[in-house]
Amino acid sequence: MHEMGIVLHLAETLNETAKTEKLSKIGSVTLQVGEVSGIMTDYFVDCWNYFKGRHPVLAESELRLETIPAVTYCDGCGKTYETVKYGRECPYCRSGETWLLTGNECVIKEIEAESETGEEGESSFEAGDLK
Repeated sequence: MHEMGIVLHLAETLNETAKTEKLSKIGSVTLQVGEVSGIMTDYFVDCWNYFKGRHPVLAESELRLETIPAVTYCDGCGKTYETVKYGRECPYCRSGETWLLTGNECVIKEIEAESETGEEGESSFEAGDLK
């Protein structure tokens, strides 16, 4: 259920970015979502489609999702491995002294937008992590 809160935060961030960068229309937003972020992407897209209509600059935008693979690091042997496949226990040395390197993020990667002057293009804005 936290998808709705993240979408609201995303819409607010994009509205602020549009004002700062003088954007009249956002055509698409590419969002990177971690494999173990807990975000249900189908529900997230439904929330996006509902809330984008409440923000004129986002009304016609498309949401593009990319998955960031979950990778865990083992302090015991210094190796990395696929988190989803092996969980918290290292498959190499069986240590439980592991920590997640990537896969829990939710980050705006790219915004395609039209400026108030009518110019279109791709832009990457450092909006930061959404979680």
